[in-house]
Amino acid sequence: MEAFNQHLSAQPFAARFVEMVMICLTLFSTTAMVSAKLHTHIFLLRSTPVKRLCGTHNIITVNGQFPGPTLHVRNGDKLKVKVHNQAQYNATIHWHGVRQFRTGWSDGPEFITQCPIRPGRSYTYKFTITGQEGTLWWHAHSSWLRATVYGALIILPRLDTAYPFTFTRPHRQIPILLGEWWNRNPMDVVNQATRTGAAPNVSDAFTINGQPGDLYKCSSTSDTFSVSMKAGETNLLRVINAALNSDLFFSIASHTMTVVAVDASYAKPFQTNVVMLGPGQTTDILVTANQAATGRRYYMAARAYSSGQGVPFDNTTTTAILEYEAGSQLNKSAPIMPNLPFYNDTNTATSFANGLRSLASRDHPVFVPQSVQENLFYTIGLGLIKCPGQSCGGPNGSRFAASMNNISFVLPTTSSILQAQHFGMKGVFSADFPDNPSAPFDYTAQNISRGLWSPVKATRVKVLKYNATVQVILQGTNIFAGESHPIHLHGYDFYIVGAGFGNYNPQTDPHNFNLVDPPMRNTVNVPVNGWAALRFVADNPGAWVMHCHLDVHITWGLAMVFVVNNGPDALLSLQSPPRDLPLC
Repeated sequence: MEAFNQHLSAQPFAARFVEMVMICLTLFSTTAMVSAKLHTHIFLLRSTPVKRLCGTHNIITVNGQFPGPTLHVRNGDKLKVKVHNQAQYNATIHWHGVRQFRTGWSDGPEFITQCPIRPGRSYTYKFTITGQEGTLWWHAHSSWLRATVYGALIILPRLDTAYPFTFTRPHRQIPILLGEWWNRNPMDVVNQATRTGAAPNVSDAFTINGQPGDLYKCSSTSDTFSVSMKAGETNLLRVINAALNSDLFFSIASHTMTVVAVDASYAKPFQTNVVMLGPGQTTDILVTANQAATGRRYYMAARAYSSGQGVPFDNTTTTAILEYEAGSQLNKSAPIMPNLPFYNDTNTATSFANGLRSLASRDHPVFVPQSVQENLFYTIGLGLIKCPGQSCGGPNGSRFAASMNNISFVLPTTSSILQAQHFGMKGVFSADFPDNPSAPFDYTAQNISRGLWSPVKATRVKVLKYNATVQVILQGTNIFAGESHPIHLHGYDFYIVGAGFGNYNPQTDPHNFNLVDPPMRNTVNVPVNGWAALRFVADNPGAWVMHCHLDVHITWGLAMVFVVNNGPDALLSLQSPPRDLPLC
């Protein structure tokens, strides 16, 4: 213990952070032991016929459900989920946003923390929900399986606590999962793109809770998801962007939404007519049935926010219906449509992001690192790779690529990165991911030199000392096409202390950082041709991938991995791997 105290004293902020966390854990320990519950589930991954739009398609589902089952737990509970892979593809399940303290073996990304679950095999994920409340979700993390393999993970407060938004109590809580639908097998779509080097086809529809809505061909009102409310009721909608490749605007006709949480972190409540979610992000909103006319119906609608000039996107609109009860009857009048922003309305997307602040209350404090030990600058963007001796399907016969700091990430195949780190295996990765671009340039210029368009393909990681305070500047580039990138970090929440357009200025921009109540998220939308500044404490040992949650971009290599070293004792170190960990 003396060595542990010396370790903390050398890092003032980290010491205070850990001390406060340990005090909180001590205060709650007795209650947690009494109220914590073990939830066990079985997931059967299998092919299931599903009719959407104008045809029946065989899709991969969990337990035959699309979307998959919603899991309800409380802060402090344990989850044990055994996954049986009865599908024809390799598969893993990722618990998006779960911190996975010391349980990195259950995080789920293929070849990062585990080898895939082969067809006919199984694997059991075991982890504890620690200090998190709100809306998260789970999804496949192997190729494009998550197009149909996903579901909500609802984390309720402990039994002895309540929601912090005391100004109202929701009558009901309703998951709203925004998805994306292809009339082809999504695995065939990505495999064709990988083979040819071209961009994959965009989706044919968006969905709300698995249904496209009645604006699409062959999709009627009876196939549209609906929510009924009594006049005066307030409901909590837990909105999740589970789409594969699209930022989405979401709105409800004639109703103002009150945002109270994002990514399972409470926020200062603020009202808005539109929510913008990048893939992977969640937003909890309160909606009150306050319209005068009973029996009316209102569309809940979502469509793409497309920030990249000339980048193809799905320009359709998905709908669900919010309907007011009129006595014992429901009115079947035509629903009212909300005024959704235009597809490229960056001002609205920015305004929504700027409205987010952490709650920063006594019961839900913030621990923003006031200084940093690791100051990292990562460029993120697209690129093109030449195809020697052949013509690929990208521009000028090239192949599409994406990168961070000009390194296009390549998944290993013989072992996961976590296994290689834990067992000291050589040749799986190299620990030399650069802290800065090798050749700085005008990242958001209109005409960037073609000599900067071709990234290097490699499997490189950045090693972090346990408890290091970290700042990451994510700088978007305008190579080929600048666009907004939803960047997700596994194993951590982080504070978004700043964001802006153009090139980040290390001399002036930090003066405007919010170090008091910045939003805490696990996925940040880096503005188109702009930057975002993140801060976190590396207090969770393991191998944690940071990647763009546009699956087309992670397929092209827009990812990197943080390897966080173990702490000074066993309780601050990665647990031993489970016996049923899949083999490569």
